Amino acid sequence: MQFTAQDISLLLNGTVEGDALVTVDKLAKIEDGDAGSLTFLSNPKYEQFLYTTNASVVIINQDQQLTGPVKATLIRVKNAYSAFTVLLEQYNTLKLNKKGIEEPCFIHPTAQIGADPYIGAFAYIGTNVKVGDNCKIYPNVNIGDNVTIGNNVTLFSGATIYFDCVLGNNIIVHSGAVIGSDGFGFAPNPDGTYSKIAQIGNVIIEDNVEIGANTTVDRATMGSTVIRKGVKLDNLVQIAHNVEIGTNTVIAAQSGIAGSTRVGENVILGGQVGLIGHITIANGSQLQAQSGVTRSLKEEGKKWAGTPATYYNASMRSNVVVSRLPELERKINELEKIITELRNAKGDEN
Repeated sequence: MQFTAQDISLLLNGTVEGDALVTVDKLAKIEDGDAGSLTFLSNPKYEQFLYTTNASVVIINQDQQLTGPVKATLIRVKNAYSAFTVLLEQYNTLKLNKKGIEEPCFIHPTAQIGADPYIGAFAYIGTNVKVGDNCKIYPNVNIGDNVTIGNNVTLFSGATIYFDCVLGNNIIVHSGAVIGSDGFGFAPNPDGTYSKIAQIGNVIIEDNVEIGANTTVDRATMGSTVIRKGVKLDNLVQIAHNVEIGTNTVIAAQSGIAGSTRVGENVILGGQVGLIGHITIANGSQLQAQSGVTRSLKEEGKKWAGTPATYYNASMRSNVVVSRLPELERKINELEKIITELRNAKGDEN
């Protein structure tokens, strides 16, 4: 779709300088902009590109001073960065604005589908599934029996929602994510083999949650694995059975949480963080990447790092000491040599 500079200016409550009727049909970085593209400038480090870019339209701050001729049409706004994020959201909404039911796909006769759906080819929707309004189910999505899905939910291609799971409103599940797979439950036998423990619970995901590609959220052994409102899970995250993730917590890629652990509200887990099972993480905790947590963290709002995790500042000091160990070893060896020489000299005197 094409938009004029004037159209964009009205959307952003901005002011046009240049050709208000010039059209754009794509977004670009300012250094890569070409004819027909729209870009922005907010970081002074990129100001040089304002005078060389081939983009048709550039969004700039109201107080941006020009030091040379500019080929592009300019749109002045209060905050160029914020304005461009608005455009990104609008662009994404238009790009993903799919409607209708493609064939072939399977929708069980007992399934209930809300208003204005998009259901892609080869999607499977099982028995007694309930899907709310304005949902987008992309090709090759598998939704098991008795699943309930709220309004404005997007399931991208290849996502799988196992039976009995419950998803709230305004949820995004990216490709390859699996919601409701069996928890890791096995009972050891006397002969060294293991017997599988049936996982008969489900997963409950509350409103405004986003789940990254190839992330897995295991169903509970009994009861529910729960992802609270506003949680954001990156790609390749593992959430084990009976875990509970508190409101507005964010978890970066390759992190793993073992069974029955409770993560509080507004917690931040960096990449590759590992939490053992049956512990509690206090509200507002922040864990640096690759932290390993082997006990409950009960103090709210603290920063942690290392394995086993300790207070962030203490961990940083320990890292400094560790980096100096070769130097300390050399000094110790020198001191030992001096002590030996002094002892030998004293022995000669005797």
